Amino acid sequence: MIKGLKKWRLFSLLAVFAVFMAGCGNEEISTFQPAGQVANDQFKLLLLASGIMLLVIIVVVIIYTVALFRFRRSKLGEDHIPEQVEGSHTLELLWTFIPIVLLLILAIPTVHYTYKLGDVKAMGAVDEDGNAENLVVDVTAKLYWWEFEYPDLGIVTAQELVVPTDEKVYFNLIAADVKHSFWIPSVGGKLDTNVENVNKFYLSFEKESEGLKDGVFYGKCAELCGPSHALMDFKVKTLPRDQFDSWVTAMQKTAEEPVVANADGEEVFSQSCIGCHAVSGVGESGAQGPNLASFGDRNRVAGFLEHDEENLKDWIRDTQKHKPGNTMPSFSEDQISDEDLDALAEYLMGLKVAK
Repeated sequence: MIKGLKKWRLFSLLAVFAVFMAGCGNEEISTFQPAGQVANDQFKLLLLASGIMLLVIIVVVIIYTVALFRFRRSKLGEDHIPEQVEGSHTLELLWTFIPIVLLLILAIPTVHYTYKLGDVKAMGAVDEDGNAENLVVDVTAKLYWWEFEYPDLGIVTAQELVVPTDEKVYFNLIAADVKHSFWIPSVGGKLDTNVENVNKFYLSFEKESEGLKDGVFYGKCAELCGPSHALMDFKVKTLPRDQFDSWVTAMQKTAEEPVVANADGEEVFSQSCIGCHAVSGVGESGAQGPNLASFGDRNRVAGFLEHDEENLKDWIRDTQKHKPGNTMPSFSEDQISDEDLDALAEYLMGLKVAK
C-alpha cells in the first residue's frame, strides 16, 4: 500500500512538473512562440507530430485499461482462456495499415516544408539595375562569437544581428574553426555551420524586437564546440525596413565619421586592440576579433555579461575567467593601467550607431 502511494505521488509530481514546464519559455527565446513564417511552419509540424504521438498514447492506454479491467482474473476466474487471435489477417492488416497511415500523415507535410524552407533560389536575385532584391547575410561562427557580414551593403558587425521585419533574409553559414550551429529559437530551426562547406537557408522576422524583455531575440550555438559552448550567444534586433535602412546608413558612416567618446581611450585602443578589432562597420569579414563599430549599442559584454563598464573592464582583465578557451588575450595592469582601462572602457561604450 505504501509502495503504491509513493508511485502515485511520483506520478503526480511529474504531472505537475510537466504542466509548469509547458508554461516556461520567454518570447525572445521560445520555440513555442513563433515570431516568423519559418518558425510558424515548423511549429505546425511540431503540433502535428505531437498530436499523432498523443493519439497513439491515448489509444494504447484505453486498450490497456479496458483489457486490465474487463479480463481480470477476479472476474473471469483462474481457468479462463481468452479467445485466441493468432493468425488473424484482419488484425494483422489493421496494425500494419494504421502505422502506415500515421506515417504518411506526418511525412507528406514534413517533405513539403523541407523543400519549401530549403528553397534559396531567390538568394542571388537582382533587379534591372543589378541590385540585390533580397537581403543576404554571411554568418561566420568562431570560438566563441559570431560575425555577420552584409556583402551587398558593405558592412560587417558581430554578436548582434540586425535585420528588417516582414521579409525573407537569406543566410550563408560557415565556421572558421570547428563545427557550430546557428539557431534563433523563436524565428526558426537550427542549421549547422561547417568549416569546409557553406549551408544556406532563409528566415523571416515578423515581430519587432523592441517590445521584448531585452529588446532582442536570443540566438544560440546549438552544437557542442568547446568549454564555452553554452556562452556562445548572439542577439537579434528586428527593425521596420525604414529603421533598418537608417541603421545601415549609420554603419556605413562609421568609416568617415568615427565616434570618439574618450580620446585617451582611443589611443589605448590603437596601441593594444586595433590589431584584432575594427571600429568601422565598413570593411571585410575575417578579422581576428569581433567588429566593435556598434559595441555601445549592444546589451551584453562578451555575449552574456551585463553591458556596463565594470563588466567590460573585468572581461578585458581576465577573459579566460569568463569564457574558457576563447582566443582573446587578457591584459594585466602591467600592460594596461587602471587609468588607461577606464579610458578604454569609456571609449568602447561610446561606439554607437543607434540614435
